[in-house]
Amino acid sequence: MRFYPTAAAAQAAGFRACKRCRPNAVPGSPHWNVRADLVSRAIRLIADGVVDRDGVAGLADQLGYSVRQVERQLLAELGAGPLALARAQRAQTARLLIETTTMPLSQLASAAGFSSLRSFNETIREVFAMTPSELRARGRVAGRSQSPGSISLRLPFRQPLCPTNLFGHLAATAVPGVEEWRDGAYRRAIRLPRGHAIVSLRPMPEYIACELSLTDLRDLSTAISRCRWLLDLDADPIAIDEQLSKDDVLAPLVEKHPGRRVPRTTDPAEFALRAVLGQQVSTAAARTHAARLVLAHGDRIEDRAGGLTHLFPTPSALRALDPAELAMPRSRRATLQGLISALAEGELELGIGGDWAQARAQLAELPGIGPWTIESIAMRALGDPDAFVATDLGIRLAAEKLGLPAKPKELNERSAAWRPWRAYAVQHLWATGEHAINRLPA
Repeated sequence: MRFYPTAAAAQAAGFRACKRCRPNAVPGSPHWNVRADLVSRAIRLIADGVVDRDGVAGLADQLGYSVRQVERQLLAELGAGPLALARAQRAQTARLLIETTTMPLSQLASAAGFSSLRSFNETIREVFAMTPSELRARGRVAGRSQSPGSISLRLPFRQPLCPTNLFGHLAATAVPGVEEWRDGAYRRAIRLPRGHAIVSLRPMPEYIACELSLTDLRDLSTAISRCRWLLDLDADPIAIDEQLSKDDVLAPLVEKHPGRRVPRTTDPAEFALRAVLGQQVSTAAARTHAARLVLAHGDRIEDRAGGLTHLFPTPSALRALDPAELAMPRSRRATLQGLISALAEGELELGIGGDWAQARAQLAELPGIGPWTIESIAMRALGDPDAFVATDLGIRLAAEKLGLPAKPKELNERSAAWRPWRAYAVQHLWATGEHAINRLPA
C-alpha cells in the first residue's frame, strides 16, 4: 500500500481514482483551510487559476518567493509541483463540467483551462482512464434545463451543510445592484480576470445549484473556485462540529444546526471596504452606503435574468471618491479613504493567497481600523477559520445570553477551547439572535 499527499502526486505516479467510489469527486482538501503558510497559500492561488493565467512565475511572484523555492516546497510537502497541481485542478474542473453540464466538449476543454482539445482528451484519459464521452455517458445531464447563454452545474460539498446562516447572511447584507435574493437563489455580479460574471447559487439538499453567465468562458474555472470559496464548500463540517461540540455551551447549538459554514466573499477588497462602511451602523445603513458607492463608481452591466446593474467599484475607481458623497462621520470617511489608498497602491494584500498575519498587521496600521474590522476581514475575506470578533455586539449579546463572558478579553480567553474553528463558533453564536442574517428570506 502506498500513500500520497495529493491526488496530483498519485496521478504523477500513474495511479487513477476508483471509478466506483469516485474519491476525486469529493471537494478540495480542507486540510489547507486552517493554514496560512507558503504551501497552503500556493494551493489557494492555484485553485483560483493563477498558474493557468500567469504561469509558475506569476504564482511565485504573488507569493513573494522564487520559482525554485515554490517548486521545492510544494514537491516536498505535496509530492507534486505547481504545474502538476494545476493540471489536476483542470482535470477535476473538466470532470465536473462533463458530468453536470450539457456544454459541448470542445467548449468545455477551453473553459476548464486546457490549451487544446488534444491536451484535454489526453489528460482525461490519463487521469480517469476514460474518454470525455464515456465520462459524460456516466453522468446524468440529459434533459437539464438552463437559461440561454448560461452554464448550469452542481457544486458538491461535504455533508452536512446548514444553509440558513450561510445564504441568510449573504441575502440580508446584499448590496442593491450588485447582489440580490431572487426566487430562492442568491445572485451576484463578480469581477473576474478576463471580464465579469453573474452567478446564481441555490441551496439544494445534496449540492449547490450553480448557474453562471460569463463574458469570457476562460474564466469559468476561476468563477467556480470563487463560488466555492464564497460558500465555504471545502470545509470539513465533521471535524469542525466535533471540536465545537466538546464545549458544553456550544454542543446544543451544534446539535441543532450541524454543518454551519462561514459566508465569505468573492472579492476581498470589496468586503474590506464594506466592513468599514458597516462600522457602528445597522445592516440597512451599511447597504445604503455601499449602494451609493456602486451607483456613483461601479461599472454598469446587463442582467437579463434579474435586477443586477453594476459591479462593485475597484479601489482604483474609488480613488476619485469625493468625501462629501459619504453621509458618515468625518473620522470614518478618513478611514475609508485610507483603506482605498492602501488597496489601490498595493500596500495592503488581501487576496486569498495572502498571509493572514501580515494582512492583520497591515490593517492595524491604518487609521480607524480596529479589532472588529480586522477580524471581520480575516474571517470573511481572508478565510481564516480561527478569526474571532469578540468585540461584535451580536457576539457579546449571545455570550451573555448563554452564560459566557461578555467582555472581549475574557471571551477571547474562553474561546481558546474552540480553536482552530472560532469563525464557525461565531456563526453559532450569531444564530442565537433574531437578526435576518440567521434565516433564509421568504
